[in-house]
Amino acid sequence: MTTGPASNPDDLRAPAPLFTDPVFDGPTDPTVVHDPATGLWHLFYTQRRANQPDAGAAWVHGTDIGHATSPDGREWTYVGTAAGPDCDNRDTWWAPEVLRHEGRWHMYVTYLEGVREDWTGPAEIRHYTSEDLDTWKYESTLDLDSERVIDATVHRLPDGRWRMWFKDERRGSHVYTADSDDLFTWAPAGPAVTGQAQEGPTVFALGGVYWMVTDGWSGLLVHRSTDLEHWHRQPVPLLAGPGRRAFDEALGHHAMALTQGPDEAFLYYFTHPGGGRRSTVQVARLHVREGWLRCDRDEHFDYLPDPAKTAALRGGAS
Repeated sequence: MTTGPASNPDDLRAPAPLFTDPVFDGPTDPTVVHDPATGLWHLFYTQRRANQPDAGAAWVHGTDIGHATSPDGREWTYVGTAAGPDCDNRDTWWAPEVLRHEGRWHMYVTYLEGVREDWTGPAEIRHYTSEDLDTWKYESTLDLDSERVIDATVHRLPDGRWRMWFKDERRGSHVYTADSDDLFTWAPAGPAVTGQAQEGPTVFALGGVYWMVTDGWSGLLVHRSTDLEHWHRQPVPLLAGPGRRAFDEALGHHAMALTQGPDEAFLYYFTHPGGGRRSTVQVARLHVREGWLRCDRDEHFDYLPDPAKTAALRGGAS
């Protein structure tokens, strides 16, 4: 089932919206990767049940990880949900982080037991691996020294180790970290950003420095670093004002950056158009100007993601 608008070969502007979920109308927390084995782009996302009558917060629980594919990153076909050995139990799955290293795919995904009526209770980050992005093998539940951790993102450190950033809801909903030598065994490494509550970090390199973009619920907060250790906040958030594109008139939420070479990236995010439950996935261009990360959601730009420019995503070999 094709869920995005058909591409006009003479118009390379980013489709708006980029993707809508054909089952529950609530795609959030998007992650986009390219599979060199098939040549397809893959979109994984939290499949919120926006069109269901559940009251309170129940409709954002009991969610699967939605999955769509595209030959060009522009026109998407919904292919179902990410299939793991325990993904059919009516539990809650959020915020997939997907990366490829040495020919193997890794997914770090938030898991909550059951369908909850509010935002409380235990949450954990689970690790899965895959050879083909279709079938996922459970590897472990990460011990991150907290019973309420969500929203993992991973990037390689300059010394070759891996670092994970995540939201620790037990510690003020601040961004905490864990380190790994091999992407399998993780050890807590302390706080990263503690200025205010936030969630959904994405970490990437652009313009010769590192950036962390998080969801501050009033736009996307931006922090800058030269070493992935020390972070400095940018005074101006991204996507805090309404956009003019279709279904892009609301705040931007929980984003993921796909680098396109050293100086440009695409930012995938979701919005709640009209302020209701419904959500859509959008894409805008990121670049660095005068030392600040910039994103004009109304900009007309050529959107045709290039696999060759994403090979070193997150600092690891593909």
